[in-house]
Order: sequence, then structure tokens, then C-alpha cells
Amino acid sequence: MDWDKIKLGGWSALGGAAVLALVGFNYGGWVTSGTAAAMAKEIAADAVAERLGTICVAQFNRDSDKGDKLKEMKGKDSWDKGRYIEKQSWAIMPGEDKPDSKVADACAKHLTEKA
Repeated sequence: MDWDKIKLGGWSALGGAAVLALVGFNYGGWVTSGTAAAMAKEIAADAVAERLGTICVAQFNRDSDKGDKLKEMKGKDSWDKGRYIEKQSWAIMPGEDKPDSKVADACAKHLTEKA
């Protein structure tokens, strides 16, 4: 056996695997199972907040001063609209004690698109 050729082949395979992994994880979109689970959890939380945003809009529609409050909200910066909705308590979901910031942001998006 020619050990030099075997050693060269082994090092070449190891180098090729390292380059493949580097390219795959950095540019190919590969992720670890932990990263995939975290991404799935975030996507699910965003989808739930988006759906709960419609309940927030319904709670906004029950507010007797909704017209004035909508004008006031529209005057705020985009990053501050969700905080305004939280202060109005529209983003407090039934059975909850405090508003959810993701729900408030989704609600602001719905109200901004609606009007």
C-alpha cells in the first residue's frame, strides 16, 4: 500500500468536508436542529400574534373614542404605535393580565392598513 496516497486522500476528504460544511452553513441555508426549532417557534409566535391582532382590532372598535385615538395613534412613529395600543389596553387578550407587545404591533399594523 502507498501510505502517502492514502494520507493525501484522507486529508483531501477532510478538507473537502470542511469546505462543504462551511459553504453549506454560511451560504447554503443549512441550520442545526436547535436553530430550526428556534425559527419555528418564532414563526409560530408571530402567526399567533397576527391572529390575535384581529381581536385587538375588535377591542379597539368597541372603544367610544376610537376615532380620536386612531388619529392620535397615526401621529406616532411606527415603532411607537404598538406601545400606544398597549397603553390603551386593546392588546390585553381575554384571560390575560397584561398586553402582549407582538399583538399590539400586529394590531397597529391592522389599524394602519385599515384606515
